[in-house]
Amino acid sequence: MSNAPIVARGELWPHNTLTLSPFLRRRLRIDSVCALHGLDCGYSLASSISLLTYFTTAMNRVKIVFGHLSPPNTFKTHSDPIVSRAKCSALSASPDDIVVVHGLRTAIGKAKKGSFKDTTPDELLSCVMTSVLVDVGLSPERLGDICVGNVLQPGAGALMARVAHFLRVESMSLRDAGEPGDVSSRLMDYEKARDCVIPMGITSENVAERFGVSREKQDAFAFSSQQKASQAQKQGIFDQEICPVTTKFVDEDGSERTVTVTKDDGIRPGTTLAGLTKLRGAFKPDGSTTAGNSSQVSDGAAALLVGRRSVVESLSLPVLGVLKASAVVGVPPDVMGIGPAYAIPAALGQAGLTVADIDVFEINEAFASQAVYCVEKLGIPLEKVNPNGGAIALGHPLGCTGARQVVTLLNELKRRGRRAYGVVSMCIGTGMGAAAVFEYPGP
Repeated sequence: MSNAPIVARGELWPHNTLTLSPFLRRRLRIDSVCALHGLDCGYSLASSISLLTYFTTAMNRVKIVFGHLSPPNTFKTHSDPIVSRAKCSALSASPDDIVVVHGLRTAIGKAKKGSFKDTTPDELLSCVMTSVLVDVGLSPERLGDICVGNVLQPGAGALMARVAHFLRVESMSLRDAGEPGDVSSRLMDYEKARDCVIPMGITSENVAERFGVSREKQDAFAFSSQQKASQAQKQGIFDQEICPVTTKFVDEDGSERTVTVTKDDGIRPGTTLAGLTKLRGAFKPDGSTTAGNSSQVSDGAAALLVGRRSVVESLSLPVLGVLKASAVVGVPPDVMGIGPAYAIPAALGQAGLTVADIDVFEINEAFASQAVYCVEKLGIPLEKVNPNGGAIALGHPLGCTGARQVVTLLNELKRRGRRAYGVVSMCIGTGMGAAAVFEYPGP
């Protein structure tokens, strides 16, 4: 095992414990990061825990990590050109179950002008990573794999992951929204490849037009998200999942002050339906996708501590949730927002469950158009969807959202105080949908 010291708040792990995989270096070409790292024990995790953060744009990579957590021949996966799945039995507990021990997130700040506009990604990472380990009293020496997800990476490239020692994060204050970066001429020669770089707002307009999602429905959904998030914040529901971050903030006059951020700053309690209807299309002059019914560009980080049940129990660690199944599906890139409508049934099928069996759905609100479509197509009761609001109100730090959703979901199920099932799902740019089924085992 590594002799890496226990991490104190704000410290960074020794640089010699981190290795970038070839896969990571390849992913950097498309401005996304997903990497695995093994300590001295390599990938034999019979006596280790994994600190895992879900990578929103490549959730199918999760099955690789879970494969490392399971003994040989006890965890089987299946892949085909359409669906990649990681399956766990939903019927009974097993020593090889993949369980969530603990999860936290930072508050979510508005990009460019919010609470974290002057905070670097590694600072966000260090805080939430340390807090998760400290809360459960776990030494980093017990960690076997660490995975990080990041989109729109700032100019330091892989340095952010190296400095923060791999954790999920997103800082959209440091990158221009909608910037596609360098695009290969070969990519533009193929229709489906070209569709992969369509601005996300236009894919939202495509969903609304192609599937008849009206402006009225989009605004009503956005209004509901703001109301639910505002109420949840007022009641202190988010307090149990947010890790306070003490950081610097530079005022307009250039003066610097120290602040401790504990609240999401994208929630707008004063939002009215009438106000939403007055907003103009943000991506097309006559479009129905507006700043009010789209997710906010944001900064934030989240982390999950995940391990094999047998190891978790041997260390007397708590079990916050059990992963039952996950699925990644392909959809047309020009309507990428419909991904959850196909990923959720795939994941539920793997778990042997139906929509009616699920207590809470955390479906990412990239745009109200796609969220409305997915909810209606699957026949999900609205009261089960994002009960504490979603990305329209909270914000959508791209690389953080998947982990943030899991943290929010499991804390909500725990708050309800009984055994329950939940689903996390999101659309993925370039034409994918991802979903995972979790069980809260009860108090």
